[in-house]
Amino acid sequence: MSGFVPVPFFRPSIGEEEIDEVVATLRSGWLTTGERARRFEAAFSDYIGSGVEAIAVNSATAGLHLALEALGIGPGDEVIVPDLTFTATAEVVRYLGAEVRLVDVDPVTLCLTPEAFAAAVGPRTRAVIPVHYGGLACDLDGIAAVAAQYGIDVVEDAAHALPTRWRGRLIGSHGTAASVFSFYANKTITTGEGGMLVTPRRELAARAKVMRLHGIDRDAFDRYRHPGHGWRYDIVAPGFKYNLSDLAAAVGLRQLAKADALRDRREAIAGTYLEAFADLPLRLPVRGEQGGHAWHLFAVRLDPSAPIDRDGFIAALAERGIGSSMHYAPLHRMTYWRERYGLAAEDYPVSEEAFRSLVTLPLFPDMRDEEIQSVIAAVREALDGRG
Repeated sequence: MSGFVPVPFFRPSIGEEEIDEVVATLRSGWLTTGERARRFEAAFSDYIGSGVEAIAVNSATAGLHLALEALGIGPGDEVIVPDLTFTATAEVVRYLGAEVRLVDVDPVTLCLTPEAFAAAVGPRTRAVIPVHYGGLACDLDGIAAVAAQYGIDVVEDAAHALPTRWRGRLIGSHGTAASVFSFYANKTITTGEGGMLVTPRRELAARAKVMRLHGIDRDAFDRYRHPGHGWRYDIVAPGFKYNLSDLAAAVGLRQLAKADALRDRREAIAGTYLEAFADLPLRLPVRGEQGGHAWHLFAVRLDPSAPIDRDGFIAALAERGIGSSMHYAPLHRMTYWRERYGLAAEDYPVSEEAFRSLVTLPLFPDMRDEEIQSVIAAVREALDGRG
């Protein structure tokens, strides 16, 4: 194919300010969790607002695990998780010996609904992990109301949702037990690998801080700053190795400062796509309320009337130099989850249909105009019957 500008699925938006901060960190002589990680936590807490505490970790998976551990989730408990998500959302439940209850998603938003959540609640349900799919806010008010009715904790998987708003307030500021954000390489802001656990609960934050670093009651930077007592520490629990390094936090500090600008650019690209694809046999993502979508993903679903199937569409885009992906193969299709819980595709009709039709198109802030137009041209050509 000729005439198409090659476009990767994703390219990070890294500027000289991130590079300078990393260089300054290297020159500081302190590379692991220290002053920059603490600054990143403080800046993130201020950004989210509502007096939350922010605990920097090396992945969103780690943050979800720490949140559930701090809530006391364990054997005999059950946690409700949407079927259409990455396995990390569910696997952290199994880390703790608890069981997962997978629930189908809404056909429009691809998020967990309050109604599906309520129908899945059982006598052992202790928590629910709603996912803000693609960066679109789920119905937090409705989910919180069901959770309050049954005495269930809400831990938001906000890996896609910075900065997403629900009812005008940022995800992370709505009083749920915890919200966990991802800073993986292709997320809305990045530290390469990393995440942030945000919580209004002081006791949960205190437990997570101890458990993220081997259950030690004092971190290495604190011991370094007080050399007279540097060797003295206690182990208060069998913890984990989940801390975020200063090198990663250095990138995060600079990324966070432009989070809103990066989102605005993603929203502008999404708006261009929505207009350009409106007449095609595609189910397009919904915008949500004002600010209600971070546009981490631009996931489309092929209509049954489309001239090619999902795999053919991905291949047609690749032939034209356009990267794409698919988010996600639902958990009921994965060997471990299917076999452990005896799951059947007919029990998850929405996520099963989504699996057969979902394609995620390139959307990242550094996309040049010619790249955006190349994606649009490739999509239109692939779906005009010649794909």
